[in-house]
Amino acid sequence: MEERVSKIEQSIKNLKEKNSRIYFFVQDTKGNARASVRYIYQMAHTLKELGYNSIMLHEKNDYYGVSNWLDSKFMELPHQSVEGQNLEISPEDVIIVPEIFGYIMTQISNLPCAKIVLSQAYDHVFETLQPGQSWSQLGFTKCITTSERQKEYLSSVMRGVTYDVVEPYISTVFEKSQYPAKPIITIHSREQRDSINIIKSFYLKYPQFRWISFRDMRAMSEEEFSTHLKESMLSVWIDTTSSFGTFPLESFKLGVPVIGKVPNMVPEWMDEKNGVWVQDTIKMIDYIADFVQNWLEDNISEDLYTAMLETSEKYSDENKFKNKVSQLFNSYFNVRISNFETELNKLTSNVEQ
Repeated sequence: MEERVSKIEQSIKNLKEKNSRIYFFVQDTKGNARASVRYIYQMAHTLKELGYNSIMLHEKNDYYGVSNWLDSKFMELPHQSVEGQNLEISPEDVIIVPEIFGYIMTQISNLPCAKIVLSQAYDHVFETLQPGQSWSQLGFTKCITTSERQKEYLSSVMRGVTYDVVEPYISTVFEKSQYPAKPIITIHSREQRDSINIIKSFYLKYPQFRWISFRDMRAMSEEEFSTHLKESMLSVWIDTTSSFGTFPLESFKLGVPVIGKVPNMVPEWMDEKNGVWVQDTIKMIDYIADFVQNWLEDNISEDLYTAMLETSEKYSDENKFKNKVSQLFNSYFNVRISNFETELNKLTSNVEQ
């Protein structure tokens, strides 16, 4: 009994002094930029700045890291591999796992710590879960997600879980160019074949615009991505399973208009004023050609650029993101402290009796 009381007292002390560990499980993108991974690092680094003990977890010892596409400060976070190692876990610790790692959730379901799902992609929720298996069954009763619409969807299929929304923010790396745009169309798609099909069909149907260049935005650092994007006259976006839509917002912030395929889960920021949103991918090349012609004739409405800027400003406040993360984890840990104190009081009461 005394040992149990001592352990609970130590857990409370670690929580109050922010010495408990917050493990963030992160995917190895092999050096390829990915907004979902950036979001995880931004959250972990924010918690580190707030005095918490953030640790990045990865599957393999040969983790590539993010230093070639993200600010080097993110790789200064402690990193730990789970390959061939016993993970040191205490009851006051927290493990945060992206929704795609359902098999990891299964493996750690019996660990005596708090477990949170980080869901940025609703389309990946069921990929590695068994039929009928839910997060709550695996001990994950909290979820952080990126939008109210994704929260609404997730709560309808994953019961017994409480949800909190922390919207991503667009990095200060994305600053509007002072120079005129070039006749370059930036294209960003989840499947590369979609980009290829757009480019080839556009040149065939509109040969008069073959002098217009397309740039496929892959395998770039965040700095390179911003530099290339800001000099474009137009962005083209195809991602039907997107749950937030970072690329259009980055384009907006840089002053680059967007023609995009409306995703299955329509983003909260999307409206008819801030972009050209297409339901039929096949017709997209016609919208691109129409935009190019109007751009050459200096006939793009200023209302479009105004709406783009207003939309991007809603997602450009880093302090708003950090404040939300701070409030959320303060709340998590206050509840954890209260739970441990309640358990401690019960034990000490039994001892006195």
